[in-house]
Amino acid sequence: MRLWRHLVGVPASVVALFPLVFVLAASLNPSGTLTGSNDLFAEVTWQHYATLFTDALHPFPRWFVNSLVIGVSTAAGSVFMGACAAYAFSRFRFRGRSSGLVGLVFIQMFPQVLAYVAIFLLLSAFKEVFPPLGLGSTLGLIMVYLGGALGVNTYLMKGFFDSIPRELDESAQMDGASHAQVFFLILLPLVRPILVVVSLFSFVATMNDFVIAGLVLTDPDQQTLAVGLYQLVSYQLGQSWGVFAAGALIGALPVLILFQFLQRYIVGGLTSGAVKA
Repeated sequence: MRLWRHLVGVPASVVALFPLVFVLAASLNPSGTLTGSNDLFAEVTWQHYATLFTDALHPFPRWFVNSLVIGVSTAAGSVFMGACAAYAFSRFRFRGRSSGLVGLVFIQMFPQVLAYVAIFLLLSAFKEVFPPLGLGSTLGLIMVYLGGALGVNTYLMKGFFDSIPRELDESAQMDGASHAQVFFLILLPLVRPILVVVSLFSFVATMNDFVIAGLVLTDPDQQTLAVGLYQLVSYQLGQSWGVFAAGALIGALPVLILFQFLQRYIVGGLTSGAVKA
Protein backbone atom coordinates (compact mmCIF):
# COMPACT_ATOMS: atom_id res chain seq x y z
CA MET A 1 0.00 0.00 0.00
CA ARG A 2 2.87 2.36 0.78
CA LEU A 3 5.10 1.27 -2.07
CA TRP A 4 3.99 4.17 -4.28
CA ARG A 5 5.20 6.62 -1.64
CA HIS A 6 8.69 5.18 -1.85
CA LEU A 7 8.55 5.14 -5.64
CA VAL A 8 7.85 8.87 -5.57
CA GLY A 9 9.86 9.86 -2.50
CA VAL A 10 13.17 8.20 -3.37
CA PRO A 11 13.57 9.78 -6.85
CA ALA A 12 12.43 13.14 -5.47
CA SER A 13 15.04 12.93 -2.70
CA VAL A 14 17.76 12.05 -5.21
CA VAL A 15 16.83 15.01 -7.42
CA ALA A 16 16.82 17.36 -4.41
CA LEU A 17 20.07 16.13 -2.89
CA PHE A 18 22.19 15.74 -6.03
CA PRO A 19 22.86 19.50 -6.49
CA LEU A 20 24.03 19.68 -2.87
CA VAL A 21 26.32 16.69 -3.35
CA PHE A 22 27.66 18.19 -6.57
CA VAL A 23 28.45 21.53 -4.85
CA LEU A 24 30.13 19.67 -1.98
CA ALA A 25 32.25 17.73 -4.47
CA ALA A 26 33.18 20.96 -6.27
CA SER A 27 34.25 22.57 -2.98
CA LEU A 28 36.58 19.62 -2.30
CA ASN A 29 37.93 19.32 -5.84
CA PRO A 30 41.55 20.61 -6.06
CA SER A 31 41.10 21.74 -9.68
CA GLY A 32 38.73 24.51 -8.60
CA THR A 33 36.43 24.03 -11.60
CA LEU A 34 32.97 22.60 -12.06
CA THR A 35 33.84 20.46 -15.08
CA GLY A 36 36.35 18.51 -13.03
CA SER A 37 33.67 17.59 -10.51
CA ASN A 38 31.94 15.05 -12.73
CA ASP A 39 33.87 12.29 -10.96
CA LEU A 40 32.46 13.06 -7.56
CA PHE A 41 35.03 12.99 -4.74
CA ALA A 42 37.72 11.47 -6.98
CA GLU A 43 40.19 13.90 -5.35
CA VAL A 44 39.60 15.66 -2.05
CA THR A 45 41.25 18.78 -0.61
CA TRP A 46 40.29 21.33 2.03
CA GLN A 47 42.33 24.11 0.42
CA HIS A 48 39.27 25.99 -0.84
CA TYR A 49 37.85 26.27 2.68
CA ALA A 50 41.20 27.50 3.97
CA THR A 51 41.35 30.09 1.18
CA LEU A 52 38.05 31.57 2.33
CA PHE A 53 39.57 32.63 5.64
CA THR A 54 43.06 33.57 4.45
CA ASP A 55 42.45 35.54 1.24
CA ALA A 56 42.82 39.23 2.08
CA LEU A 57 41.34 40.35 -1.25
CA HIS A 58 38.08 38.49 -0.60
CA PRO A 59 37.21 38.89 3.12
CA PHE A 60 34.71 36.04 3.45
CA PRO A 61 34.39 36.34 7.29
CA ARG A 62 33.47 40.01 6.94
CA TRP A 63 30.89 39.23 4.24
CA PHE A 64 29.43 36.47 6.40
CA VAL A 65 29.14 38.72 9.46
CA ASN A 66 27.62 41.52 7.38
CA SER A 67 24.96 39.15 6.04
CA LEU A 68 24.14 37.89 9.52
CA VAL A 69 23.86 41.40 10.95
CA ILE A 70 21.64 42.60 8.11
CA GLY A 71 19.58 39.39 8.14
CA VAL A 72 18.96 39.39 11.89
CA SER A 73 18.18 43.12 11.94
CA THR A 74 15.76 42.78 9.03
CA ALA A 75 14.06 39.75 10.56
CA ALA A 76 13.60 41.47 13.94
CA GLY A 77 12.37 44.69 12.35
CA SER A 78 10.00 42.88 9.99
CA VAL A 79 8.43 40.96 12.86
CA PHE A 80 7.97 44.02 15.06
CA MET A 81 6.65 46.36 12.38
CA GLY A 82 4.45 43.71 10.79
CA ALA A 83 3.01 42.64 14.15
CA CYS A 84 2.20 46.22 15.14
CA ALA A 85 0.49 46.93 11.81
CA ALA A 86 -1.38 43.62 11.85
CA TYR A 87 -2.62 44.26 15.40
CA ALA A 88 -3.94 47.67 14.36
CA PHE A 89 -5.73 46.31 11.28
CA SER A 90 -7.14 43.35 13.20
CA ARG A 91 -8.32 44.97 16.42
CA PHE A 92 -9.09 48.60 15.57
CA ARG A 93 -11.78 50.07 13.33
CA PHE A 94 -10.74 53.28 11.61
CA ARG A 95 -11.38 55.15 8.39
CA GLY A 96 -9.39 53.70 5.49
CA ARG A 97 -8.87 50.31 7.11
CA SER A 98 -10.27 48.24 4.25
CA SER A 99 -8.67 50.37 1.54
CA GLY A 100 -5.37 50.20 3.40
CA LEU A 101 -5.42 46.40 3.39
CA VAL A 102 -6.30 46.32 -0.30
CA GLY A 103 -3.54 48.81 -1.00
CA LEU A 104 -0.96 46.65 0.78
CA VAL A 105 -1.90 43.66 -1.32
CA PHE A 106 -2.07 45.71 -4.52
CA ILE A 107 1.43 47.10 -4.03
CA GLN A 108 2.84 43.59 -3.62
CA MET A 109 1.48 42.65 -7.06
CA PHE A 110 4.05 44.81 -8.85
CA PRO A 111 7.39 43.17 -9.67
CA GLN A 112 10.16 44.24 -7.34
CA VAL A 113 12.42 45.08 -10.27
CA LEU A 114 10.27 48.15 -10.95
CA ALA A 115 11.48 49.71 -7.69
CA TYR A 116 15.22 49.38 -8.30
CA VAL A 117 15.62 52.73 -10.03
CA ALA A 118 13.45 54.47 -7.43
CA ILE A 119 15.46 52.89 -4.59
CA PHE A 120 18.73 54.03 -6.12
CA LEU A 121 17.55 57.60 -6.67
CA LEU A 122 15.95 57.80 -3.23
CA LEU A 123 19.04 56.58 -1.39
CA SER A 124 21.25 58.82 -3.51
CA ALA A 125 19.18 61.81 -2.38
CA PHE A 126 19.30 60.65 1.25
CA LYS A 127 23.09 60.40 1.05
CA GLU A 128 23.34 64.14 0.46
CA VAL A 129 21.06 64.97 3.39
CA PHE A 130 21.64 62.13 5.89
CA PRO A 131 24.57 59.89 4.84
CA PRO A 132 23.98 57.10 7.42
CA LEU A 133 20.72 56.33 5.62
CA GLY A 134 21.87 56.93 2.08
CA LEU A 135 23.44 54.96 -0.72
CA GLY A 136 26.32 52.76 0.45
CA SER A 137 25.06 52.40 4.04
CA THR A 138 24.04 49.20 5.77
CA LEU A 139 21.22 51.01 7.56
CA GLY A 140 19.82 52.18 4.23
CA LEU A 141 19.78 48.61 2.93
CA ILE A 142 17.96 47.41 6.05
CA MET A 143 15.34 50.15 5.63
CA VAL A 144 14.78 49.07 2.03
CA TYR A 145 14.27 45.46 3.13
CA LEU A 146 11.87 46.49 5.91
CA GLY A 147 9.75 48.58 3.58
CA GLY A 148 9.58 45.90 0.92
CA ALA A 149 8.43 43.17 3.29
CA LEU A 150 5.98 45.19 5.38
CA GLY A 151 2.93 44.71 3.15
CA VAL A 152 2.91 40.94 2.79
CA ASN A 153 3.99 40.41 6.41
CA THR A 154 1.18 42.61 7.68
CA TYR A 155 -1.46 40.80 5.65
CA LEU A 156 -0.10 37.40 6.71
CA MET A 157 -0.02 38.32 10.40
CA LYS A 158 -3.46 39.93 10.33
CA GLY A 159 -5.06 36.61 9.45
CA PHE A 160 -3.39 35.06 12.46
CA PHE A 161 -4.49 37.87 14.80
CA ASP A 162 -8.07 37.49 13.50
CA SER A 163 -8.06 33.84 14.62
CA ILE A 164 -7.57 34.88 18.28
CA PRO A 165 -10.85 35.62 20.10
CA ARG A 166 -11.45 39.24 20.98
CA GLU A 167 -12.74 38.13 24.37
CA LEU A 168 -9.12 37.81 25.51
CA ASP A 169 -8.50 41.48 24.76
CA GLU A 170 -11.70 42.58 26.43
CA SER A 171 -11.05 40.50 29.53
CA ALA A 172 -7.55 41.92 29.92
CA GLN A 173 -8.77 45.49 29.40
CA MET A 174 -11.46 45.00 32.04
CA ASP A 175 -8.66 44.06 34.43
CA GLY A 176 -6.90 47.34 33.64
CA ALA A 177 -4.51 46.29 30.86
CA SER A 178 -3.63 48.84 28.23
CA HIS A 179 -3.47 48.17 24.50
CA ALA A 180 0.33 47.85 24.74
CA GLN A 181 0.04 45.28 27.56
CA VAL A 182 -2.56 43.30 25.64
CA PHE A 183 -0.35 43.33 22.56
CA PHE A 184 2.98 42.43 24.16
CA LEU A 185 1.89 40.20 27.06
CA ILE A 186 -1.16 38.37 25.69
CA LEU A 187 -1.33 38.36 21.91
CA LEU A 188 2.31 38.08 20.92
CA PRO A 189 2.87 34.83 22.85
CA LEU A 190 -0.23 33.37 21.18
CA VAL A 191 0.92 34.28 17.66
CA ARG A 192 4.44 32.93 18.13
CA PRO A 193 4.22 30.56 15.13
CA ILE A 194 3.56 33.34 12.63
CA LEU A 195 6.27 35.49 14.19
CA VAL A 196 8.75 32.67 13.67
CA VAL A 197 7.63 32.15 10.07
CA VAL A 198 7.90 35.84 9.18
CA SER A 199 11.31 36.20 10.81
CA LEU A 200 12.57 33.04 9.10
CA PHE A 201 11.37 34.06 5.65
CA SER A 202 12.75 37.58 6.10
CA PHE A 203 16.12 36.22 7.18
CA VAL A 204 16.33 33.76 4.28
CA ALA A 205 15.29 36.37 1.71
CA THR A 206 17.89 38.82 3.03
CA MET A 207 20.67 36.24 3.05
CA ASN A 208 19.89 35.22 -0.54
CA ASP A 209 19.37 38.69 -1.99
CA PHE A 210 21.91 39.80 -4.55
CA VAL A 211 20.44 42.56 -6.71
CA ILE A 212 19.35 45.08 -4.06
CA ALA A 213 22.41 44.45 -1.87
CA GLY A 214 24.69 44.91 -4.86
CA LEU A 215 22.84 48.09 -5.82
CA VAL A 216 22.94 49.74 -2.39
CA LEU A 217 26.26 48.61 -0.90
CA THR A 218 29.18 50.16 -2.77
CA ASP A 219 31.94 49.62 -0.19
CA PRO A 220 33.58 46.16 -0.54
CA ASP A 221 33.94 45.90 3.26
CA GLN A 222 30.17 46.33 3.69
CA GLN A 223 29.09 43.83 1.05
CA THR A 224 26.96 40.85 1.90
CA LEU A 225 27.80 37.22 1.30
CA ALA A 226 25.85 36.91 -1.96
CA VAL A 227 27.51 39.98 -3.48
CA GLY A 228 30.96 39.03 -2.22
CA LEU A 229 30.82 35.47 -3.48
CA TYR A 230 29.94 36.73 -6.95
CA GLN A 231 33.37 38.33 -7.14
CA LEU A 232 34.93 34.88 -6.86
CA VAL A 233 33.39 33.75 -10.15
CA SER A 234 33.46 37.01 -12.11
CA TYR A 235 35.55 37.13 -15.27
CA GLN A 236 37.41 40.21 -14.08
CA LEU A 237 38.75 38.59 -10.91
CA GLY A 238 39.10 34.99 -12.09
CA GLN A 239 36.65 32.13 -11.75
CA SER A 240 37.35 30.35 -8.44
CA TRP A 241 34.46 27.93 -8.51
CA GLY A 242 35.92 25.72 -5.80
CA VAL A 243 36.19 28.60 -3.34
CA PHE A 244 32.76 29.82 -4.41
CA ALA A 245 31.23 26.39 -3.71
CA ALA A 246 32.90 26.24 -0.30
CA GLY A 247 31.60 29.70 0.59
CA ALA A 248 28.11 28.86 -0.63
CA LEU A 249 27.97 25.78 1.59
CA ILE A 250 29.15 27.67 4.66
CA GLY A 251 26.72 30.50 3.92
CA ALA A 252 23.85 28.02 3.78
CA LEU A 253 24.52 26.70 7.29
CA PRO A 254 22.61 29.43 9.21
CA VAL A 255 19.50 28.91 7.08
CA LEU A 256 19.78 25.13 7.43
CA ILE A 257 20.13 25.35 11.20
CA LEU A 258 17.16 27.70 11.51
CA PHE A 259 14.93 25.44 9.44
CA GLN A 260 16.01 22.44 11.51
CA PHE A 261 15.06 24.04 14.83
CA LEU A 262 12.02 26.05 13.68
CA GLN A 263 10.37 23.68 11.21
CA ARG A 264 7.62 22.74 13.68
CA TYR A 265 6.37 26.34 13.56
CA ILE A 266 6.32 26.67 9.77
CA VAL A 267 3.21 24.66 8.90
CA GLY A 268 1.21 26.01 11.83
CA GLY A 269 2.30 29.57 11.12
CA LEU A 270 1.21 29.41 7.49
CA THR A 271 -2.11 27.61 7.94
CA SER A 272 -3.53 28.70 11.30
CA GLY A 273 -4.12 32.23 10.07
CA ALA A 274 -5.88 31.18 6.88
CA VAL A 275 -9.23 32.72 7.82
CA LYS A 276 -11.45 35.19 6.03
CA ALA A 277 -10.44 38.79 6.67
